Amino acid sequence: MTAGLVRLDLLLRRRSLVGYSLGIGVYAFVIVALYPAFRNETGLDQFTSENATLAALFGITEPLSSSSGWLNANLYANFLPLIVLLITIGYGAGCIAGQNEEGTLGLVVTLPLTRNRIALQKVVAMCLVAVPVSAVAAIVVFAGRGFDLQVDTGALIGVTIAVLLLGIGFGALALLIGALTGSRATALGITAMVAAAAYLVNSLAPVVSWIRPARLVSPFYYAVGNNQLIDGVSFSSFVVLIGIAVVLSCGAVIAFRRLDVD
Repeated sequence: MTAGLVRLDLLLRRRSLVGYSLGIGVYAFVIVALYPAFRNETGLDQFTSENATLAALFGITEPLSSSSGWLNANLYANFLPLIVLLITIGYGAGCIAGQNEEGTLGLVVTLPLTRNRIALQKVVAMCLVAVPVSAVAAIVVFAGRGFDLQVDTGALIGVTIAVLLLGIGFGALALLIGALTGSRATALGITAMVAAAAYLVNSLAPVVSWIRPARLVSPFYYAVGNNQLIDGVSFSSFVVLIGIAVVLSCGAVIAFRRLDVD
C-alpha cells in the first residue's frame, strides 16, 4: 500500500497519457521536420520584428530562422507548457476535489493511510503524469538534429525539466485550492486564470516596458522566458521552480488534513 494510490491513479489515466504522448510526439516531429523549409525564410523574421507585440503573445522573441527561435515559437514557449499544464492542473483539481465531489474520496480516506500519506501520494502521481509528454517531446527534438536543428543537449534537457517543474507548480496550486475548497471547478478556474496571467506577463515583458519588471513573478520566465534553449536553465531558476512546487505541495498536504470529506 506504500504507493498503491500512485499506481492506481496512473493506471486510471494511462489511456489519456498515451494519447497526449503520441500527440505531442507527432506534433514535435512535424515541427522539427518543417524547420529546413523555413530556415532561410527571412520574411518570417521581418514579419515578427515588425509585429513584435503580436509575436510575443505566441512566445516569439527570437528569429524564426534560428533553431532555438523556431522551437520556442512552435513548441517550448507555448504548446508544450500548455499540454503539461492541462495534464497537471487537470489532475491536481480532480485528484482530491474531484474525487470528493464524486463521493469516492470518502472511500480513499478509510484506507489504512494517514491523510498526509494520501496527499503525498497524490503529489507524487501529479509529478509523474507529466513525465511522458515532456520526455517524448525532448526525444523527438533531440532526434531533430537530422533535420539540421542545432540545439545544445544540456540546454534541451534543462528546459524539458523546467517545463515539467512549471507544470508541477501549477498542478500543486490546483491541488491546494481543491483541498481548501473541495470544489474541482474552483480549483480549475482559479489555477487556469493564474496560469494565463503568468503566461501573458512573461510573453509581453520583452516588448512592453511597464510589464517587464513583473516578469520576475511569473514562473514561465524561469522555465522558458529567458533564452533557456540558448543559455540553458540557471541554477537559480531551478531553485525558484522547485521552491514553488514544494511550498504549494506542502500547503496542499496541510489543507487536506482539514478538508471535510463527503
